[in-house]
Amino acid sequence: MLLTPEVLTLLILNIIFAVFAIVAFILSVKIYLNWDINSTSKKQYQLEKQSFLSATIIKYIFAIKVPLFVFFIFTLDKVSNVLTGAMCGAGVLDATEYGTYLIVLKIINLYLFAYWLKINSEDMKEENQPYTRFKFGMFIALFFFFIIEIVLEGVMFNAIEIDKMVSCCGSIYSSSATSAISNIFALENRVLLTLFYGNYLLIFLFYFLKNKYLFALSNMIFIIVALITLIAFFGGYIYELPSHHCPFCFLQSDYYYIGYLIYTTLFLGTFYGLTVVFIKKSEKSYKISILFTSVYVVLLTLITIVYYFKNGVWL
Repeated sequence: MLLTPEVLTLLILNIIFAVFAIVAFILSVKIYLNWDINSTSKKQYQLEKQSFLSATIIKYIFAIKVPLFVFFIFTLDKVSNVLTGAMCGAGVLDATEYGTYLIVLKIINLYLFAYWLKINSEDMKEENQPYTRFKFGMFIALFFFFIIEIVLEGVMFNAIEIDKMVSCCGSIYSSSATSAISNIFALENRVLLTLFYGNYLLIFLFYFLKNKYLFALSNMIFIIVALITLIAFFGGYIYELPSHHCPFCFLQSDYYYIGYLIYTTLFLGTFYGLTVVFIKKSEKSYKISILFTSVYVVLLTLITIVYYFKNGVWL
């Protein structure tokens, strides 16, 4: 499986990123241990130059990491064509014991790297750069998450056996499956929708109250609630098929790539909702979060309503 062109591309890029990340990691350790903005020494001057170099490397890693994540999903779909039983990326991830951990880690890293960029942006706005030690200390931790992701990705693709039967998304995301995710299908639609819209209303409430901690907490919970309801309830309306709940298939052309819009609005809404805790001037983040979260909720709601008017029945 490692000889697949798309997989080779991912692995080669990961190696290149790892080399640059190691450089940024070494510089980050030096900066974190020795940074003193009040010092006028030659050493501090060198650290300031190195901080710009390290920050630039990290920014470019993330700038390429986002489209690379999309390419990873594309690669999963390509690989699914050569695996018996797989219909989309879900079957590829389920083909080994590492797939689920990898996709979860990739999503977590997207949030963490995006948060690092936000902190870096805020730091560069201030003359005394108050977040410098914090942001490079954060990258020291991020570096290990990033390396684990790279290693886990290689291990996952290497562990895939082409001649082995794998599960399709229809069996993975169904109430009869034995996986942990099958438990969500035991929840009634009424409960799912109450959690979904109730969580959304709480986000709106804390936005008007400007309680940044509860606003961030409600956004964190919304990530989980939104994904659960997307799989268990809204997915059926997107596919117009009550038995189909896959969170990958609507990323394909058959569904006009609507999944990319769905996941992008969810990511932007919740990400900016989380950042209000850590930045001083958070009004803009509040508004961006509310905007994209509302687009996410309205989009899924409209899909459901349109289905009802077309077919005259709820799933």
